[in-house]
Amino acid sequence: MAQFQAVKGTKDIFPEEIVKWHYIEGVIRSVTSLYGFSEVRTPAFEYTELFQRGIGSTTDIVGKEMFSFLPDPNGRSITLRPEMTAGVMRAFLQGNPGGGVPVHKLYYISDLFRKERPQAGRQRQFTQFGAELLGVSSPAAVVEVISLMMQVFDTLGLQGLRLRINSLGDIEDRMRYREELRTYLEPFRDDLDEASRERFEKNPLRILDSKNPAVQQIVTGAPKLLDCIKAEGRAEFDRVLGYLADRNIAYEVDHLLVRGLDYYGHTAFEVVSSELGAQDAIGGGGRYDALSKELGSSSEIPAVGFAVGMERMIITMEKQGLFAALSPHGPQVFIVLQDSGLEDHAMRIADRLRRSGIMTETDLAARSMKAQMREANRLQAGFALFVGQDEVASGSYTLRNLRTSEQVSLSLDAIPGVLHESSKQ
Repeated sequence: MAQFQAVKGTKDIFPEEIVKWHYIEGVIRSVTSLYGFSEVRTPAFEYTELFQRGIGSTTDIVGKEMFSFLPDPNGRSITLRPEMTAGVMRAFLQGNPGGGVPVHKLYYISDLFRKERPQAGRQRQFTQFGAELLGVSSPAAVVEVISLMMQVFDTLGLQGLRLRINSLGDIEDRMRYREELRTYLEPFRDDLDEASRERFEKNPLRILDSKNPAVQQIVTGAPKLLDCIKAEGRAEFDRVLGYLADRNIAYEVDHLLVRGLDYYGHTAFEVVSSELGAQDAIGGGGRYDALSKELGSSSEIPAVGFAVGMERMIITMEKQGLFAALSPHGPQVFIVLQDSGLEDHAMRIADRLRRSGIMTETDLAARSMKAQMREANRLQAGFALFVGQDEVASGSYTLRNLRTSEQVSLSLDAIPGVLHESSKQ
């Protein structure tokens, strides 16, 4: 019988790698708390219309990459979430958390699903962390979320990242720019690849986002979206850039940056890493004030947010050697059984220590004392606690420091205090 394999585009994560995830997640939770963001969790699947209306029917995500199916008794299509922003906004509109509170700061660390060609840092099941600031999208709010994102990167020690930023203007600005862009691209239509020719009709702005080198060469001379933005929108964008400069956050204005989701307007941004090759984006975001009305709200809710690919961030950190000092936490104490027949006694000691808050391991495989010591060293235990007939009779147990080889004899009552004190040093 053939052995089962993980589904293509998915990945098992074992303890040796989980420590990297836990470390990054700890930094994310720490930094988001500094900015007053609280965690939100939404369902792994939503009605397909949510993403069609929220993300945009002309995007690659909706057109090519969603996992959709029809389990609903009423025949409504369900889709595994390919991104988080539409779901977070849906949850906000439905649940109205916080009542009349004007500003809501939410973050997430969630699994997402896209029907993409699997490659390094791009799986069919992947994880993003992100933040959504709902209720305000002023230049100060935009820089608030960018600062949060960049502080996570800085705390993790990431180097060589570049923040690209642009303004997409409002709907009128973009409609005006679309016509100018079509006029510019018309003589090049036969030189465009198939995807870009399709986008020419549906949404020519997406051509600017092409990774095809030949198309990139064509759009280099395209008119700039910033030149089509009204004075008020341009002034807001200049304020964003001013705030970034005030906070010493380096940036590059990239006139070709449009992002891949239709709900973005005004400021959009992206962070790229040279460690990732052609698909160099590690994260990005922007304003999406119009999304709420697309999802049925009677009024527009200002909003700004970002998302970062966890797998891509891990790849970048690995290449930069940022996990070198990171290793799984071994048990504080390993109970070494010296004589057979004392297994129950050893288990009671382990339970007692664990209830005292001490990470404890015992041998469950009935191995020799020598093998148990090897296991304690493999697990990088801090101490070995020896349990034998003499120890049980006397009530005095030998506790050996496996780093220094120093050892003392202690009663069971005294052992937790010694171990807690050693953990502080």
